[in-house]
Amino acid sequence: MKYCSQCGEQVTLKIPDGDNMPRHVCGACGIIHYQNPKIVVGAIPEWEDRILLCKRAIEPRYGLWTLPAGFMENGETVQQGAARETLEEAQARIDIGPLYALFNLPHINQVYMLFRARLLDLDFGPGSESLEVELVREADIPWDDIAFQVIKESLQLYYQDRANGGFRQWNGDIIRLDGPERRFETTIYANG
Repeated sequence: MKYCSQCGEQVTLKIPDGDNMPRHVCGACGIIHYQNPKIVVGAIPEWEDRILLCKRAIEPRYGLWTLPAGFMENGETVQQGAARETLEEAQARIDIGPLYALFNLPHINQVYMLFRARLLDLDFGPGSESLEVELVREADIPWDDIAFQVIKESLQLYYQDRANGGFRQWNGDIIRLDGPERRFETTIYANG
């Protein structure tokens, strides 16, 4: 950030009085610009023994598969955001179920919240952010072509829970390790 969105003057990165983190502070009007993690909301849309996946038509990770998810908007609940993202990316209507996974991704300043959801019908198709949308069985999950580590972890937990006959709520941390490879350190906890 270079300029104040309040008055247009230059900002300085410093620790404000009474704070412990560097913030962008405007020397002219005094406003402190807080930058906080983004919340990503999404769904695991279920139909019988299959789930709905989307092939990305946008960067990052163009052409790879994911669950319908995206940034939460102001003025909506996390459930409304997950339903909206599913409608936008897969043109699918869902009944939102319980929160299934909550993951912290501090390396990209995001918090992911994924809900189990039931497809209301089979009227779906690619939205503007998807090349394809497909209902897939576990055996057909394109594991090597999953766009994001958080989605891969969530799907692995989902199928593990399904095989064990009951779904739990999961939370954890996914931290990208330094280096040229896409390697991650994952810590996962079950609630209940």
